Amino acid sequence: MLPPTIPIFPLPNVVLFPNVFLPLHIFEPRYRQMVDDALNGDRIIGMVLLRAGWENDYEGRPPVYPIGCAGVITHAERLADGRFNIVLRGMEKFRIRDEEPRRLYRLAHVEPVPEPAAQGIRDAMQAQRRRLEALIVPQPEGGNQDRKMPTSMPDEELVNALAQYLEFEPVEKQALLERDGPLDRCRSLIELLEMKVLVSKHEWNRDESH
Repeated sequence: MLPPTIPIFPLPNVVLFPNVFLPLHIFEPRYRQMVDDALNGDRIIGMVLLRAGWENDYEGRPPVYPIGCAGVITHAERLADGRFNIVLRGMEKFRIRDEEPRRLYRLAHVEPVPEPAAQGIRDAMQAQRRRLEALIVPQPEGGNQDRKMPTSMPDEELVNALAQYLEFEPVEKQALLERDGPLDRCRSLIELLEMKVLVSKHEWNRDESH
């Protein structure tokens, strides 16, 4: 259950997804305090992506995307100089309604953004998962399947993990996070991968022609 007020941790290049783990190194004093407070409370931190132009006001309150993902601290190592190494596990999406007045770190009033239940879309998810796996791990001719992807991982967890860990631009990951559930996210992930394959082929052909 997501509390109505959570600390938010804005970064320019990190997007967290539900049920995915995210290691973080915390070194800024304000965010050390945030982690310390979280560890003494419900251990929840909301990850949000900074909007373009954040460099002009990084020490203040640069604008962020309104949709983020809350995570719970599953591991924390406090270093001798006060820094932290932590691991967050994504919980659920949220929308920022507004923020608390000036504090050392940012506190936001949030509302959960529920995703459609996976049960009603199981067959469609299975079909999209097969398309996704074929893009990630191309199968050899003749149909001898050498599966390199974990078959035991639930469809939605696989999609979220790929969305977080594949080398996409932060704004592309943000768009994936904002999709309405794992099925829409999987379809968008497939479109992104297919587009990148086409772009890389075009660049390869152009290089070959020179």
